[in-house]
Amino acid sequence: MNLRAIQAIYVYEMKRFLRTLMESLLSPVISTSLYFVVFGSAIGSRIDQIEGVSYGSFIVPGLIMLTIITQGISNASFGIYFPKFIGTIYELHSAPINFLEIVIGYVGAAATKSLMIGVVILVTAGFFVDLDIMHPWPMLAFLVLTCLSFSLFGFIIGIWAENFQQLQIIPLLVITPLVFLGGSFYSISMLPPIWQTVSYFNPVVYLISGFRWSFFGLADVPLGLSLLAIAAFTGLCLFIIWLIFKTGYRIKS
Repeated sequence: MNLRAIQAIYVYEMKRFLRTLMESLLSPVISTSLYFVVFGSAIGSRIDQIEGVSYGSFIVPGLIMLTIITQGISNASFGIYFPKFIGTIYELHSAPINFLEIVIGYVGAAATKSLMIGVVILVTAGFFVDLDIMHPWPMLAFLVLTCLSFSLFGFIIGIWAENFQQLQIIPLLVITPLVFLGGSFYSISMLPPIWQTVSYFNPVVYLISGFRWSFFGLADVPLGLSLLAIAAFTGLCLFIIWLIFKTGYRIKS
């Protein structure tokens, strides 16, 4: 394992993030505040509690998931796409470094950025609502695994994309709707039976459900299914990345 190469990629990506640290952290703080103003105040005034939890507190796990999923994809996809765009990807090919070390460097940096932003949102939410995290260690585990898995997914998008517009297609048209329809701001049990059944085909439901359980002990699906879903998604992403480097898909031409 070439640790120096991993460190070089990781440090380079983190320095790029730190150069715009204020903008990177200020944006989620403002967005989170606006969500609480709109959802917490406007809707929360009409929905007092959901399963014994105040509505303002109930939406916190969904807000965190929404942000870290989109941030993980965005950071990882841009991180690997930019070397393709300017041509420095060929320096990685010629360097004594294998695909696993490249993935660890780029995905590790993207997951770290997402984790930092997730913590900032959690702290910001604490100024608006009372938060008692029932299972802190599982909460941290879900947070890290989600950051890691969707950073891997973003890495795949960055290799697949041929222009900057394509970097935004899947996050905007697929991921964001899935998160909003995945129980971010409501419980699946509030839906009519037919829509509950449809919701269970949304993979994001399992992530949000498990993450919300770590806060309040409430879940729309069994915890084991949530863990299985995120493990399967992470494994699938790793397999696809292995295939990409094995075949050279859009990285050697």
